[in-house]
Amino acid sequence: MTKEVTSWTALREFRHIDLTQSFVLSWEVASGSLQIDVDLYLCPVHPFYEEPRPAEIACFRPAHIEFPNCSRILATAQDRDVTPRDAIRELGGGLINDLRRTGEGEYEISGEFGRVAIFAERPLVRLNDQRI
Repeated sequence: MTKEVTSWTALREFRHIDLTQSFVLSWEVASGSLQIDVDLYLCPVHPFYEEPRPAEIACFRPAHIEFPNCSRILATAQDRDVTPRDAIRELGGGLINDLRRTGEGEYEISGEFGRVAIFAERPLVRLNDQRI
């Protein structure tokens, strides 16, 4: 049986957001959830979009992407099974290239920080204490 891969562009949580212009700032595991702190690029039709200031090139907003009930995280450099907290210890930040659902409860995010497989529930995007 083949797994159906779904691009982030087809996930409602990322509607009117361009992840390929967004940046990962940090990673944290707490209470069984993976939280990725990001600067999100909001498209002009996003409800929280604001006109960029003269020194800015686009509307970036601090946010986090949360993967609830995260049971496992595998980063490309890891060749053994470790706890989610240990898996993110070495991960840095950087520009996001892609995020996709690779199966039921399976996600993969890639970017300047490498490729990370995440086994968790559907992601939640939170922007300034608001759920998108």
